[in-house]
Amino acid sequence: MIIGTLVIIGYLVNLVFYGMTYMRGSVLPYHRVISFGAATLLLLQYMLGFSLLGEGKDIPATHFLVALAAVIPVGAEHMLAGQEPGLRRRGMIGMIASLVTLILVLVAYMIGETNA
Repeated sequence: MIIGTLVIIGYLVNLVFYGMTYMRGSVLPYHRVISFGAATLLLLQYMLGFSLLGEGKDIPATHFLVALAAVIPVGAEHMLAGQEPGLRRRGMIGMIASLVTLILVLVAYMIGETNA
């Protein structure tokens, strides 16, 4: 639960940073660290989830499917936004990818909390 909350906070901060990049047209310091930190926390959450699954915990399949779907926008963020030379376009792509990731992570978090 703590890691899940940190993942949500990480992607919320990432979304705000991409929004500021889009509005200002300049990269904020430590944004790359925050982005990779949020992705690392998500990976840690996956590892914890699979260990709980291995212990025989009863968690609905929708929780895992929604959580694993978050890999797609995370990959898009790091692949597309990282290679974009224009800062405003990078901010827009990153904002969209972070928003989709945040929504998927929130849905997975809510499913996990209601079934805990």
